[in-house]
Amino acid sequence: MRIRCALPLFLMISSFTGWGTDIEKAQQQAVAEHKYILLNFSGSDWCGPCIKMHHDFFETAGFTNYADKYLVLLNADFPRQKKNQLSKDQQKQNNKLADKYNSLGSFPFTVLLNDHGTVLKQWDGYPKMSAGEFIEDIKKTTDAGR
Repeated sequence: MRIRCALPLFLMISSFTGWGTDIEKAQQQAVAEHKYILLNFSGSDWCGPCIKMHHDFFETAGFTNYADKYLVLLNADFPRQKKNQLSKDQQKQNNKLADKYNSLGSFPFTVLLNDHGTVLKQWDGYPKMSAGEFIEDIKKTTDAGR
């Protein structure tokens, strides 16, 4: 029984591997590596479309290959379950990101930024496209990987 209960939490945590949580570090990395920042607002333990988006888009081989070369991945998570609560500092950072980039509180909400934090494109909700089309949408916006 313990293994079964721990499995969903493990899957949730592993699905965000490679995603940072600090905008300043993301910007520093983006500048140093000449990459764009993809910021995703999610509710990892309550938002079905957020979980589905991570699975259908961000965990695909095509996306991870593209992201490794051209993107710095940043996640602002807003879990609701007490057992998944973030530190107060992380909650504060995520709230600041939401105030700046997601003032309406949409989930999922994904923002493509340049290395200085300027918004280039936004996707409100679960995109009505395939993972490949999502990558192409990013490429059209940035010319990265064309």
